[in-house]
Amino acid sequence: MPTADVSARPAVPGDEEAITAIQLATWRERIGADAVDALPGDEVLAAWGAAIESPPSREHRVFVATDGPHVVGFAALASAGEIIALEVAPEHRRLGHASRLLAACVDTLRITGGTSVRAWALEGDTAREAFLTGAGLGEGGVRRGMEGPDGEMAERMFRAELGE
Repeated sequence: MPTADVSARPAVPGDEEAITAIQLATWRERIGADAVDALPGDEVLAAWGAAIESPPSREHRVFVATDGPHVVGFAALASAGEIIALEVAPEHRRLGHASRLLAACVDTLRITGGTSVRAWALEGDTAREAFLTGAGLGEGGVRRGMEGPDGEMAERMFRAELGE
């Protein structure tokens, strides 16, 4: 029986629509539909288009996970080895897409001389924490707060050193 072509690749112009849809869908789960519906979707779309076409630095990268011709997830890698976003569409989770995206980030860091990788998980997001620790990242001892729709939200950092 044929299998779907699944992969991770650098994002290209045109991927921003799928990335935006996935980001907004995952945010609906985490912070609620009312808060997400109040966001200016056209600005989110424009921000992803800019991140793909003219990233703020050479270290910034956007990757997408694909299932056949469809973008089903994305990751954004910033300077100093920080993964600032890693999301998979809800209906495509637990199929290896997040692992492929994380591997693309780590491979890129290794190629460019990075020595560590960092990622963030909202406190209480046990699925993301389990994914990150299962992938070999440990708690980094850093917590940061941000304003959410119902008050402050907190994220914890996870990190791993990249061996040779």
